[in-house]
Amino acid sequence: MQIFFHKEHENSKHLFHEIEGACKGLIYLSETDAPVKAFACMKPVPDRENFLQQLGVAEDQSVEESSFADLFARLTSIREWYGDAETERAKKFLELQKLLEENLSDLKVFRVGSIRLEIFVMGVDKQGCLMGVRTTAVET
Repeated sequence: MQIFFHKEHENSKHLFHEIEGACKGLIYLSETDAPVKAFACMKPVPDRENFLQQLGVAEDQSVEESSFADLFARLTSIREWYGDAETERAKKFLELQKLLEENLSDLKVFRVGSIRLEIFVMGVDKQGCLMGVRTTAVET
């Protein structure tokens, strides 16, 4: 995804690239495995309706707002039966969680669709830019 930042948003550009780096090689597991990718918008979208309009989500499409803390609690938990790959993935999600918490306010999670979901984790940076990560999941 090509993102263009205005000169006055240089800090946002730097943060976006940090988020991109934290997502590198990160996979969200569901009934399918999907990459986690950074995204950014120049205007904050503080409420559900504006966010959905900007995404082009149909009014009849299922949308659920869920807890940032709950999502990351599941993704960052390390179980005793985990192998090296699962433990490393949980640690990478913990790094991503900390990066988002330290740099974004008003963190939200939107799950759009049913069965095949688009998941958006987002917040607003100090410059007023909306950014975060997105992925897909299949849940039957």
